[in-house]
Amino acid sequence: AHRQLMVSQFSPSSCAPTRWPRVPRWLTNFSAVAVPAIVLAFVTLRDDRTATYARISTSTPRKPQAVGSRMQSTEQNTLRAAAPGWAGKHEPTSQGVAVSGAVDADRIHQGNSSGARGLFPSGVLATVMGTGAMVAAAMLVQRLWYSRAAAAAECERLTSVGPATAPVAMAAVAASEEPLKEADPNPLLMDWQTEFGLPPFTAIRPSHYRPAFNKALAAHLEELRQIATQPSPPTFENTVAAFDRAGGLLERVGMVFSNLCLSDSPPELQKVQMEMAGPLAEHDSATYTFPGLFERIDAVRNDMTGLNPEQVRLVERIHLDFVRAGAKFDGAAQAQYSTIMKELAELTTQFTQNVLADEAGWELVLGEDDLAGLPSDVVAAAKGAAGERGHEGSYVITLSRSLVVPFLTFSDRRDLRETAWKAWTSRGELDAGRDNKALALRILKLRAEQARMHGYKTYADYATADTMAGSPDKVMDLLQRVWQPAKVSANSERKSLEEFVAQESGSAISIEPWDWRYYAEKVRQERYNLDVSEVKPYFSLDGMVEAIFDCANRLWGLRFVPRPDILAYHPDVKVYECLEATTGGEDRLVGLFLHDNFCRPNKQGGAWMSAYRSQSRNATVDGSPVLPIIVNNNNFAKAGGEATLLSFDDARTLFHEFGHGMHGMLSDVTYGRLAGTNVLQDFVELPSQLFEHWLSEREVLKKHARHHITNEPIPDELIDRMMAAQQFNMGFDTVEYTASALVDQALHKVANVDGLDLHAFEEEELERLGMPQGIVLRHRPPHFLHLFSGSSYAAAYYVYLWAEVLDADGFDAFLEAGNIFHPDTAQRLRKFVYSSGNSLEPGAAYRAFRGRDPKVEPMLAKKGLLAPA
Repeated sequence: AHRQLMVSQFSPSSCAPTRWPRVPRWLTNFSAVAVPAIVLAFVTLRDDRTATYARISTSTPRKPQAVGSRMQSTEQNTLRAAAPGWAGKHEPTSQGVAVSGAVDADRIHQGNSSGARGLFPSGVLATVMGTGAMVAAAMLVQRLWYSRAAAAAECERLTSVGPATAPVAMAAVAASEEPLKEADPNPLLMDWQTEFGLPPFTAIRPSHYRPAFNKALAAHLEELRQIATQPSPPTFENTVAAFDRAGGLLERVGMVFSNLCLSDSPPELQKVQMEMAGPLAEHDSATYTFPGLFERIDAVRNDMTGLNPEQVRLVERIHLDFVRAGAKFDGAAQAQYSTIMKELAELTTQFTQNVLADEAGWELVLGEDDLAGLPSDVVAAAKGAAGERGHEGSYVITLSRSLVVPFLTFSDRRDLRETAWKAWTSRGELDAGRDNKALALRILKLRAEQARMHGYKTYADYATADTMAGSPDKVMDLLQRVWQPAKVSANSERKSLEEFVAQESGSAISIEPWDWRYYAEKVRQERYNLDVSEVKPYFSLDGMVEAIFDCANRLWGLRFVPRPDILAYHPDVKVYECLEATTGGEDRLVGLFLHDNFCRPNKQGGAWMSAYRSQSRNATVDGSPVLPIIVNNNNFAKAGGEATLLSFDDARTLFHEFGHGMHGMLSDVTYGRLAGTNVLQDFVELPSQLFEHWLSEREVLKKHARHHITNEPIPDELIDRMMAAQQFNMGFDTVEYTASALVDQALHKVANVDGLDLHAFEEEELERLGMPQGIVLRHRPPHFLHLFSGSSYAAAYYVYLWAEVLDADGFDAFLEAGNIFHPDTAQRLRKFVYSSGNSLEPGAAYRAFRGRDPKVEPMLAKKGLLAPA
């Protein structure tokens, strides 16, 4: 299932120090021999640190993805900042408000790289060049001392603005005891001299993040101070648009950090992630309680005369962001709220890391005698996993879904299936030293307190208030409409499995959870003459990647051009330019797409989309467009030198995440807060789930589902059998998901969790719901990352089903048009769903595309749950 990234938005900007530190007297003894090297060092430093984003107006990333990967939250998305506030000259503009103070070497400027010009305050460069070694050496050491002295100065100034900013400023001082070494410049603070402004991944080390964050946090607070204290009356441009544009450096550093914490996170980076969780949460609270800032935004909201609809939407969303972050609380309540959010950030980070540790550490080592029933591609994947983990000559099953699920589906060894299943469903509690149950309870307790502070009875009420559903009652109405018929269907399926076992073995057995997939596959083969191992050779990863690109081309004219010369953060990651033809016939760059498809030990499980930079036209003062850099993460098992073959479900996941990717790539709005996947949580899954539909279309299958050896297209009769079996085991799938969504709602409706036994609560709730025998939750609480790695899906796991109503009804628009690539329908879809971001209210956006409100019947029919007329 798709997971939105749990991070907010970041981008480059930095604030100048209030003064230059005094030069120590001993520097006057420096030898003139140092002159050439010192001057060269300054010139090199200036060249390295001058941003040249004008190349494709790639300034930097933008605001919270949601994510996605979709997982936008106040705790994990702690760095809610907008885009860069840099003009095309050496002087920063910080949202159009003049920046006071000298321009320092640590500034990240947008514009040309003109040697050492702009490195020093006015006149300093001439002095250095004219007086030789003593002054030059003094200035160099002055640069080395800057980190500590400037942080102290920043703290002094920011503390005078208001108490809310003091904790972050003090954290910056404490963390900057080690000055930045010129011999080891921080790549996060330099101009990224890379094509398309892609981060210089090979140069970034875990030790770079903390000092980079310290500068970025201080820079953002300075920008906020200038917005809040400017003498001009509040207007949309000088307050709301300026806030949306603020925090450039923070967004850029944070996007890299948060993405790699998920995609490529060795222990050293996990340590930094844990260390930074609290300070980043404090900064988030400081942002939304900055003295004077909300008052200005509130004043703009009270008079929106003359604003266009997108500007009105931005004002309303930012105003609500402030309110939901505690801007209306008094000082004491704001301090209490900040403490809650800080602890939540630390707890959710620890929860995530505990799951990652269990997934990375557990393995089931197999010998040749343990492979009975496993298809050749699963054997190849297990062999590859063994090689990666130092078990040459053996086979390893890990807790990666793309490996453990096929093992549970095909292994004839019931004892080994039980072992693998128990480990897989016990993630988050495999090691007593990192048991997540206590963390989950503390998170629930703090969320309940958070909701009460906002005046809501439960966290479920608070979480759903800002969704399309609007309330837990509306959520439960939809879940119950699916739950009851799904139980009937699942119980019927279990009966079929038991009858099959009795017929085959002559004795009855109780279908246990580690049996269900195994016997369901046997029944599928018997009933539909359909063997998954017969299907997978036609679904190579390479072929399915071609399929998603071709669908995007036929729908919207996009082309994806591979760039093997561009290095990403891991050799597995492929980089593509996304292009489309202009009316003049020339190619226009839409953005950059990164595809990270394979599982590995330091990568979080699951699948998600995120961004290293989000689309905007407000990130720069001149309004030049910022193009997106989008990443899709999957966790397919690498086949060890052979073609990677996907199950149909794996291929659906590939299409799903690419749908999210298109939501980010095709974004066409002005303001970062409204861009891409920054939409209401129960709308964010519409673009992803809608894109899945094209995979099931015969036209697409005949073109792209080709045998990985012979290149023969998939036979029509095999497609017929696949389509006939589409609703097979749908009761199991629907129960597994819907039960998780119901337990999510139940957990977040508990007003007081003191004394709650999480395991007992789970069992009692499932018994109350009438959970069919042999099925468990898709995600049990100790590893339910949607709920406990951030807040975006907390009390909101239902959103997949909500969006399924929209996507089933939405795809019918193409079927009604008689063409699954119908040009007019595709352009309406792009304009009102994939490109509009949050610039439109989601219900209005859907109606603009579909011409009416959605109907629930297509979703029920797709699941085989529609009652006969």
